[in-house]
Amino acid sequence: MDGQGRAPAPTTRGTSAGRLLLLLPGAIALLAGLDAALILLDLPAPVRIDRLPQVHGVLLVLGFVGTLVALERAVALRRPAGFLAPALLGLGGLLLLTPLPLRLGQTVQLLGAAAFVGVYASLWRRQRDHAVLVQALGAVLAGGAAILWLGGVPVPLLLPWLVGFVVLTIGGERLELARLAMGPGAGPTLVLLAACLLAGVVAALLWPAPGSALLGVALLALVGWLAAHDVAWRTIHAQGLTRFMAACMLAGYFWLGVAGMIWLLGGAATTGVRYDAVVHAVFLGFTISMIMAHAPVILPAVLRRPLPYHPVLVVPAVLLHVSLVVRLWLGDALGHEVAWRWGGVLNIVAVVSFLVLAAGSVVVAARTAGR
Repeated sequence: MDGQGRAPAPTTRGTSAGRLLLLLPGAIALLAGLDAALILLDLPAPVRIDRLPQVHGVLLVLGFVGTLVALERAVALRRPAGFLAPALLGLGGLLLLTPLPLRLGQTVQLLGAAAFVGVYASLWRRQRDHAVLVQALGAVLAGGAAILWLGGVPVPLLLPWLVGFVVLTIGGERLELARLAMGPGAGPTLVLLAACLLAGVVAALLWPAPGSALLGVALLALVGWLAAHDVAWRTIHAQGLTRFMAACMLAGYFWLGVAGMIWLLGGAATTGVRYDAVVHAVFLGFTISMIMAHAPVILPAVLRRPLPYHPVLVVPAVLLHVSLVVRLWLGDALGHEVAWRWGGVLNIVAVVSFLVLAAGSVVVAARTAGR
């Protein structure tokens, strides 16, 4: 029911169900990625598929994050054709899990990334906005990663492209949501920083040593600017959901800075502990923390189902960052394998517990509204 006590129209229910169906492959990709994480940690996993560790990274970034963001952008576009992007990205992720040829899933994900770029092109034609341009550059990097992966480039070499996708997507969304607090020059500045990051991503692939240093500088400059200008520095002193969002965002910026420092000081991170640290600093510390921060606001707008904030959501958020300290500092930096493995397990527990609590909050809210 809505704020005035009216029951939602059948078309609203149908729209919500359709969007949930499009989101389902992304959720499956997330769970499969977490299953693959257990395998990579050399621990028992519920499902064992031979190729699962091989597709782990792309499955989580394009299959999960890509589907989630593409669906949100398709809703903003308000055109049926826009939903082709999340549909193809989700389907591609599912195909990666099947015994069908790997190239089939790769091709479908590439088509999904191309459709995703098309969504941003339509949004740009509607309103030539700096935030849209920054996010479009992120989608281009996602498409570039899909092309290179289909062409046989190993996933570790694609890491900067996948990082660039999530960083520019989230950075553009922060500009959309906090534009007034960031000031009138925020848009052009962020576009310039995004262009520098794009140059660093390309350079890291062509000239790994100097290119990775450039990438580190560009990433640190971008995250430093975002962190300094984000309204989160003020809202951290608020209460409830506002404070929760601010804390998750500031923690996310910290971990993105860690990744930038690793690239700047250590060069290309394609194997070993530095690769593990960059991957999880960006895709868990930054990306998942940002998803936790925005889920109570964005998911209700996309799925048309309320996700009320409850203080219990703080628990998985805190666990996520504590587990990253254990994994990256005690495990990767200091070389304690037991800490690395336990940190990885706690990473998974944090993500799963947030999913369970968020889903429970949605169900409780729906039942309460239906009374």
